[in-house]
Parts: sequence; structure tokens; C-alpha cells
Amino acid sequence: METNYNEEERYYQAKKRVEEIKGFYGNLTAYVLVNIFLIVLNLVTSPSYLWFFWPLLGWGIGVVFHGLSAFKVSPFFGKEWEERKMKQFLEEEKRNIEKWQ
Repeated sequence: METNYNEEERYYQAKKRVEEIKGFYGNLTAYVLVNIFLIVLNLVTSPSYLWFFWPLLGWGIGVVFHGLSAFKVSPFFGKEWEERKMKQFLEEEKRNIEKWQ
């Protein structure tokens, strides 16, 4: 029974991971297509002022963070950080419980 539960859990984790990666690629595709359109629109309508850099930059930052999240690359908040924080919170909770008993 335990084995089936672990296999089922791993299946759902893998499925969730695939959905996250698909979401990133959808975001990346929209980013490229929309920004190509904005660049052309900007160059055709007002080539003297290049405003397309702003949405390109803003959305680009979001795409980078989405990619880091989807591919589980976290230079700031990695697995080690998560484990340290969880351990810290559990210890704090344990101390609070002991304090009130």
C-alpha cells in the first residue's frame, strides 16, 4: 500500500512539474510574439522615441523569474534555505509550546 501511495505521489509531483514548465514556455512564447509586435509597432508609428524597451525589460524580468521557478533554479531561496527556515520555524514553535506548558 505504501509503495502505491509513493508512486501516485511521485506521479502527481511529476505532472505538476510538467505543467509548470509548460506554463513557462507559454509565457516565453507570448513574450517573444508580443514584443516583436511592439517593436514593429514602435518603429512604424514613432521611430524617434523607442518605448518598446520598457515592456521588453519589465516583462523580461518576470519571464526570467518564471523560468528560474519552473526549472527549480533558485540562487536566493534554494532547497537548503527552505530546509533551514522550516527547521527554524519548527524549533520556534516547539519553544513556544514548552514555554506555555
